[in-house]
Amino acid sequence: MGPQGREGFTEFARTSAHRLCQTAYLLCGDWHLAEDLTQIALEKLYVAWRRIEHTDQPHAYAKRVLLNAYLDRRRRRSSTELPGIDASALERRPDTAADADLPDVRMTLIDALMRLPPRDRAVVVLRYWEDHSVESVAEMLGMSTSAVKSAGPRALARLRGTLEVNPLVG
Repeated sequence: MGPQGREGFTEFARTSAHRLCQTAYLLCGDWHLAEDLTQIALEKLYVAWRRIEHTDQPHAYAKRVLLNAYLDRRRRRSSTELPGIDASALERRPDTAADADLPDVRMTLIDALMRLPPRDRAVVVLRYWEDHSVESVAEMLGMSTSAVKSAGPRALARLRGTLEVNPLVG
């Protein structure tokens, strides 16, 4: 990769890494793992940068690589244990100054999100948290649009069910 390609990748990584890490955290519930997944995604993007730097959607490609890294890791896990929410990590990484005092409800919501199966969690995060279109989510996850359309409401219903039994909500 030439100097200009390296500079383009460096700029892309600088401006995108934080958002990719936030998405990874919403998927896995662990800041350290989110940073690892972000690093894996950036490594793969660096290798393929010549091919993708001039495309219309390098951010969509980056998100797809991140999702694949997350789903691949979930498939390889030998146990079915759910990652816990590290409340101190939430306090260390607020999105804005206004989020510095995260309420119990937000931690409860993220905890409930972690209880969803990985693919359903990815659909909820991409479709409802990040507000991507059904078509965009389907493309990123390698699913049909009808699968995304059915998975979204089903996952939201599971999420609501989890929240209804939690005494901190409602």
